[in-house]
Amino acid sequence: MVLDDLGSSLRSTLDDLRGKSRISEEDVDEVVTQIQRSLLQADVDTGLVMDLSDAIRERALDEEPPAGTTARDHVLRIVYEELVDLVGESTEVPLEEQTILLAGLQGSGKTTTAAKMAWWFSKKGLRPAVIQTDTFRPGAYDQGKEMAERAEVDFYGDPDADDPVQIARDGMEATAEADVRIVDTAGRHALEEGLIGEIEAIAAAVEPDRNLLVLDAAIGQGAKEQAQRFDEAIGIDGVAIAKLDGTAKGGGALTAVNETDSTIAFLGTGETVKDIERFEPSGFISRLLGMGDLKQLTERVERAMEETEAEEEDWDPEDMLEGDFTLKDMRHQMQALDRMGPLSQVLDMVPGLGGGMMDQLPDEAMDMTQERMRTFEVIMDSMTEDELENPRSIGASRMKRIAAGSGTDVDDVRELLEQYRMMERALKQFQGMGDADMERMMKQMQGGGGPGGDLGDMGPLG
Repeated sequence: MVLDDLGSSLRSTLDDLRGKSRISEEDVDEVVTQIQRSLLQADVDTGLVMDLSDAIRERALDEEPPAGTTARDHVLRIVYEELVDLVGESTEVPLEEQTILLAGLQGSGKTTTAAKMAWWFSKKGLRPAVIQTDTFRPGAYDQGKEMAERAEVDFYGDPDADDPVQIARDGMEATAEADVRIVDTAGRHALEEGLIGEIEAIAAAVEPDRNLLVLDAAIGQGAKEQAQRFDEAIGIDGVAIAKLDGTAKGGGALTAVNETDSTIAFLGTGETVKDIERFEPSGFISRLLGMGDLKQLTERVERAMEETEAEEEDWDPEDMLEGDFTLKDMRHQMQALDRMGPLSQVLDMVPGLGGGMMDQLPDEAMDMTQERMRTFEVIMDSMTEDELENPRSIGASRMKRIAAGSGTDVDDVRELLEQYRMMERALKQFQGMGDADMERMMKQMQGGGGPGGDLGDMGPLG
């Protein structure tokens, strides 16, 4: 995630405050120093960094902690609120008919972001279309068309035309039935006058309702000039940050937001068209500080379950709560989990599992977990229908046959069955819960928070 180093260093520093009922000036200086160091390393503008750290220092020393609040949680609340204020509100992107123009330099991720945004709108019940106007970059048309096909959305472009403004006009006419039209423009390697002039002409032709600046999360201080020029040319209403799945710093995007007096609209979190999120400040900062993001997690779970149900018309997840839990059900659950995205991202959204606990897990552990899931699917593909429906019928001889058929070891089959039994036991506990029990469990999850452990009184954090 963007600014991950900030989250890690802050959690470590705040953990040093555990057990303290009062906070000293030295403690505050240590927290502020960590914030300054991490934000500057992430290429956030120096002026922004100083404003933020001054605000945190002043509040931490002057404000009296609420009764019963530890020094650690008092400072954590202040840091949380100031960081939310720094990133600002989310760009308004209404679920209605509109035209969105994307601007940015070559390589910023505009074409991929266009398809991702179109996919996002389609999942909200709207009919989107992507209009590709880039005649400068070889392969732009082919990439745009392929990405739109993956997103299963309408696409318009003309690989034989050389006038991007005319392509934009024709595209608007060809996609007249679309609810949302996303216009992808050409980029250059630098802020050339030709690029600015071309975008101004396209904007005049399509009359967009909002202009979004697409920034590579790895961009540094160069974001400031880029944001200024595009804002002067067409006016920037929001920023879409692309490529957050890598080792990106992301601070330049915050600088661009401040420079254009705009907000963040979308976050690109992976390589597929589904790896996109609407930017929600509270949930974003909650994850950064290890508190999880239940809202985003719920959205991913619901989307994954809907897609799994749509592909498997004969499967209803509610059946698991009423009858027996089978290996078929387990496979459906694994498929739904896979559709939620990288496991590390999913766990980062779970209160108590994100933040500090995630920092302690090596990347190999995440890869191994995903690899085990794939192995389990291969093993289940080698089972008979009866074995999938009645896992307890699988004895030693059947394990050998299944292992041989799937190219795995008997120990792998045994591990799968043990995992199944653990899930079955957990499900039976849920079956015995009433609504009050479920509500109490969710409160405990949120109250347990991240590494702080006692954040139940911190208000809505996502």
